Amino acid sequence: MAVRRKVIGYAAVNNPLHILQTLDRHLTKPAEITLFGRAALALGYVNAPAEFAATRDVDAILPLSWLAAEDNNMDFWLAQQRTNIELQAEGLYLTHLFRELEVILTPDWLQARVRISLPFEKLVLFRPSTLDLILTKMVRGDQNDLEDIRFLLQQAALTTDALCKTFDRARIPDVPEIRGLFLATQSRVLAMIAER
Repeated sequence: MAVRRKVIGYAAVNNPLHILQTLDRHLTKPAEITLFGRAALALGYVNAPAEFAATRDVDAILPLSWLAAEDNNMDFWLAQQRTNIELQAEGLYLTHLFRELEVILTPDWLQARVRISLPFEKLVLFRPSTLDLILTKMVRGDQNDLEDIRFLLQQAALTTDALCKTFDRARIPDVPEIRGLFLATQSRVLAMIAER
């Protein structure tokens, strides 16, 4: 299912959109990107709070299959460099690009992505499913991420059972600190479900 955004008058106050419009302009051939972080919330949900659009960067997940085709992606990397150079004076950037194994996700995250429909010429945008976005926000357990999770929980009728099954299926990077924070954050996320 695609998420459509109203774009008229939108670019002036939406940093992720501005960054991605710049990237699209620098691309010479089609490319796709899967957003996460606040950019995914700002562009991937029609009722996102305005403060999400104030984020200064765009975070993206790079699938292993995409990375394996490295010769096909040179245009993307050049466009990314040009985008960052152009937007440097504004303090905006596209640099947080993570391999999928560096992010907490379900094994089938790629098939569960949601298309974000925006009028780009070459760029195709996706975001992870709401459940996968919640997982990505559980790596630090800080207050901003918890507020983002609260917003995500309001977007879908998720149950405690569905969340617990997702936690059990999550593919966690092999970093003890990340695993510890993920486990510690689970009870806080489940408590948010109980508050609804």
